[in-house]
Amino acid sequence: MFEIFSWPGAVTHACNPSTLGGQEMSEQTAVLDTSSTPGKAPAQSDTTRSSIDLTSFFQCPVCLDYALPPILQCPRGHLVCNSCHSKLISCPICRGPLGFIRNLAMEKVADFVLFPCRYACLGCEITLPHTEKADHEEVCKFRLYPCPCPGTLCKWQGTMDAIMPHLTNTHKCITTIEGEDIIFLATNIHLAGAFDWVMMQSCHGFHFMLVLQKQEDHNGDQFFATVQLIGTRKEAEKFTYRLELKGHRRRLTWEATPLPIHEDIAKTIKNRDCLIFGANTALRFAENGNLSINATINKC
Repeated sequence: MFEIFSWPGAVTHACNPSTLGGQEMSEQTAVLDTSSTPGKAPAQSDTTRSSIDLTSFFQCPVCLDYALPPILQCPRGHLVCNSCHSKLISCPICRGPLGFIRNLAMEKVADFVLFPCRYACLGCEITLPHTEKADHEEVCKFRLYPCPCPGTLCKWQGTMDAIMPHLTNTHKCITTIEGEDIIFLATNIHLAGAFDWVMMQSCHGFHFMLVLQKQEDHNGDQFFATVQLIGTRKEAEKFTYRLELKGHRRRLTWEATPLPIHEDIAKTIKNRDCLIFGANTALRFAENGNLSINATINKC
């Protein structure tokens, strides 16, 4: 068994690196780690430059991102991307009503245009059809992620490959254990207040973050446990995890797919899509104020 450290609770052309990781962060305090940034791609061809020239016609006047199919316009022909359209009452150009008019001609043109990745400002030089853009951006090597460690005020941002070096070098109290079936030990669970217990489990060639969080509630303390893969959504779908509490003639088990790095642990806990148990249950399984959770990672 290993003791786990706990903390007290706590897209566009002019793209902003502080928001590209999926969560808004302070531009003044964010720390970007580009140590694992891939090498520069070859120079663009004439065809690529022509596509980039055409993309300017698809630029949303509000967010400066691209208006991709289905493309909506106002009665006077001004385009707005779908995300901004749902938030607006009038056209940002002519101030007329927006409506729900499809621009079928521009949608056909979009099928022949290669669009740059939204992380082009961070170094990605890939251009691709709009039908492939979202899938590429989810796994783009230049995409930035916030520090996944809960219970801290860490403002670090970096690429996928830089996450584990960051956790190892900055959050040195996080223990990493090798193996598919390990014991996650949370100490002093009886202490008052909100706490996070965190550890890393390394197996199957990947790293998994195990998190146990205690929240204070008017009905009594609640515990939430989940597992997050330091990897993409497609990689996470290849695994299942099982968290299990064992006691004298008692057993409490939760099985699920690990969260990918793109998903927020706090949101998962808020949606109660994880192992949940109360303070009384925790005490029934605890020994001397310490709670052991069997954590097993299996390939699908």
